[in-house]
Amino acid sequence: MGGSLTDVDGLAVGHWTDERAATGCTVVLCDGEGAVAGVDVRGAAPGTRETDLLDPVNAVQRVHAVVIAGGSAFGLDAAGGVMRWLEAHGRGVEVGPLRVPIVPAAVLFDLPVGRPDVRPDAAAGEAACEAASTAPVPQGSVGAGTGATVGKFAGFERAVKSGIGSSGQRLSGGVAVGALAAVNAAGDVVDPASGAVVAGPRRDGGGFLRSRDWLQEHDPRIGVGQNTTLAVVATDAVLTKPEVALVARMAHDGLARAIDPVHTMLDGDTVFALATGASGQRADVTVVGTAAASVLAAAVLAAVREATSLAGVPAVRDLAPGTGAGSGPAVASPGGPKA
Repeated sequence: MGGSLTDVDGLAVGHWTDERAATGCTVVLCDGEGAVAGVDVRGAAPGTRETDLLDPVNAVQRVHAVVIAGGSAFGLDAAGGVMRWLEAHGRGVEVGPLRVPIVPAAVLFDLPVGRPDVRPDAAAGEAACEAASTAPVPQGSVGAGTGATVGKFAGFERAVKSGIGSSGQRLSGGVAVGALAAVNAAGDVVDPASGAVVAGPRRDGGGFLRSRDWLQEHDPRIGVGQNTTLAVVATDAVLTKPEVALVARMAHDGLARAIDPVHTMLDGDTVFALATGASGQRADVTVVGTAAASVLAAAVLAAVREATSLAGVPAVRDLAPGTGAGSGPAVASPGGPKA
C-alpha cells in the first residue's frame, strides 16, 4: 500500500529533526478554519495535551494542527511554537480581536537515544511549521520518529531502530484516507499479511525474539512509560465530531495488526483522527474507519522499513545475517517515567 497522509486535501506535514541528539517533532497543519478532530488513547502511559477538547461532548469542533514529538513530557513544549506560528498566520478560534489556535499534541519517550538533555521545544515546533508541505511525507528516522525504537521487552540493548511511516489510499467514491505513525513501541512490528516479525528484540546470533513468547517466561526489562506509538489518521470526507472519534477508535485496529504486544502498561499509544471535509463528500464512517486501520498498519510497517541506524541502535535494513544483540555499540538502559 502506497500513498501518504498528505494525499488528504487540506493537510500539510512538516518535520523538525535533530539527528545528533536523536530527537525531533512533527506537525500536521490543517488548512483554513481547521479540521474536525477526535482522539483515542489506548496505552496506559500517555503524554498528551488538549485531548479532553476532542471528546465529542465538548464544545470545540475543529483543531488547527496536531503535534507529535519526542522528548517525553518535555517535548510537549513544541506545541507552543506551533500555536505561535498559527497565530502569526491568522489561524485559530476567533476570540474578540484574537485568534487562539487549538493544537492537541502527544509525545513519545526517546531520551535514552542520543542526547537526553536535548528535546523539541517551541522553536522546534515553529521550524516544523515552516517546513510543512503537501508533498509526500518524508519517512524513516525523521521528525517525531528520529529517536524511536521498537522491540524492547527483553531490554533496551536489544532494540531496533524505528521512525515515522505514512500511507494512504483512495476509496471508490474518491474520498482519501491517510495515516502517519511514529512507532516507538515496546512490542514487535509484525507483517499482518504473513505474521512474520519485521522488527523485534535482536536475538544473539541473528534474527529476532518473539516478544509475546518471551513474556511467557520473563517480566519486561524496561520501565513504564518508556514506549509509545503515536498516529494521525485523516480523511477529506465530511464527518461529524462523534464520527471522527469513532474513526480514531477503529484505527487502533491497525496498531493491533502490526504491533504485538500493543496497548500495554508500558506504552502510551494514541491515535488522533482528522476530517478536513475538503472533498465535500459525506462518507460512511464504517468504511472510513476500516480504511484508516488498514493505512495505519501500513504506516507502522513503513516506519521500521524506512528507518536508518542512529546513535548506536541498528535499523532493520542494516542488520546483516548473523547480527545479534551482542553486536554494535552499547546503548544505556533508560530510566524514569513518561511516554
